[in-house]
Amino acid sequence: MSEPDRIFSQPQPHIPDFTFNEDVVRVFPDMIKRSAPGYPTIVENIGLLGARFAQPDSVLYDLGCSLGAVTQALRRHVKTERCRVIGVDNSSAMIQRCREYMLAQDSMYQELLPVELQEADILELDFQPCSLVAMNFTLQFIAPEQRLDLLRRIRQSLLPGGALVLSEKLCFADPEEHALLTDLHIDFKRANGYSDLEIAQKRTAIENVMRPDTFETHRERLLAAGFSKVVLWFQCLNFSSMIALP
Repeated sequence: MSEPDRIFSQPQPHIPDFTFNEDVVRVFPDMIKRSAPGYPTIVENIGLLGARFAQPDSVLYDLGCSLGAVTQALRRHVKTERCRVIGVDNSSAMIQRCREYMLAQDSMYQELLPVELQEADILELDFQPCSLVAMNFTLQFIAPEQRLDLLRRIRQSLLPGGALVLSEKLCFADPEEHALLTDLHIDFKRANGYSDLEIAQKRTAIENVMRPDTFETHRERLLAAGFSKVVLWFQCLNFSSMIALP
């Protein structure tokens, strides 16, 4: 059961870089719901996109799966024969809790896709032939100089007719647009009960580990990685999701 997110509710003399540790795992569902505009819509629609792009005898990847929200959506919606989902995360605490969530889902539904969870660095994965890859707010935590090579390897593993679904927080080249959407995001978090202290301390913790790009940067990088088309299918404030086609 998720606990309320109070990680940054008290003043901290030293704020370490944000990590997906056990403290974050305990509050993650509450944190993401109150921090990421449109997150439930993105997750549910990745399940629907999976149903559209999934091919028989292929893998569906959830890279940076955290607690498995996308994996669960794929298992609910995809009925393609002989598909399986592989969820990957480098946080042992996330993977451990994710296994519990998958067992709970198995007890509630019948005939779900098989799922395999791996505690691993996605930069070191040996990708299997896949028809869908979901990266839901994951690429932004990878060093910028390593992003293109990872996307190239994903593109090389995608079957014809497959897709990469990439969800990312955006920054904006126009300073006024960036400032407006940043302020609106802060308003969103305030409306969900976060104090100015919590917002400021979270920003300090995450600014060195999460480096967002503009949509234009994402599009140019995806095309350089070998994708033929990039479609922005969702945006709410500065949170977005795009489909990249081989």
